[in-house]
Amino acid sequence: MTPDWLIDRFDTLDCDPDSPRGDHDLNPGMGILPDLTPAAVLIPLVQREVHLTTLFTQRTSHLKHHAGQISFPGGHADPDDTSPEDTALRETEEEVGLHRSRIRVIGRLAPYITRTGFSVTPVVGLVKPPFDIEPDPNEVDDVFEVPLNFLMDPTNHQRHKREVNGTRRDFYAMPYEDRFIWGATAGMVKNLYDVLVGDGPDANFRRDFQGARSAP
Repeated sequence: MTPDWLIDRFDTLDCDPDSPRGDHDLNPGMGILPDLTPAAVLIPLVQREVHLTTLFTQRTSHLKHHAGQISFPGGHADPDDTSPEDTALRETEEEVGLHRSRIRVIGRLAPYITRTGFSVTPVVGLVKPPFDIEPDPNEVDDVFEVPLNFLMDPTNHQRHKREVNGTRRDFYAMPYEDRFIWGATAGMVKNLYDVLVGDGPDANFRRDFQGARSAP
């Protein structure tokens, strides 16, 4: 899986905003809250020499939403933002100090609806090293990277469940080393997998990817 491959792939996509993904995918009875808050995240794909990696943040423990969890850089849309891409790039600069000049936006995924009332647009961007990282200590405890091939391997996708206010909630998880990637973030990774190499209709892209993974 190369940057050029990803660019070509996203050039063929047409993500329907009227067909959102979300926490309800695994919990059909949950429903979708009205008056969703618009938000966006960046899925940063870092062009390392050996392979592509995906950059994540570990949120601080005092935040109101998703405290202590692993997430993509991003947040709710501001009135001055002109698009989800603008929101994602601005939030990435504010949260981790990664400047938009190092990011090439190549596409977006369908909106992801959370049970907490957000409609999150995942924006996919290629990040070209070298770049500086300066996490905002009020929002981010740590920044780390995971190989994209690991995340695109379905054997690393787990399905978990827990009780929330007496109701069972199912969610995806993708543990990596000592990190536990789960919830909405893992759901967005699963959406990225479905779009690129998973259960979608484009078998040619799936075969290309599987062949690239098995090549010496």
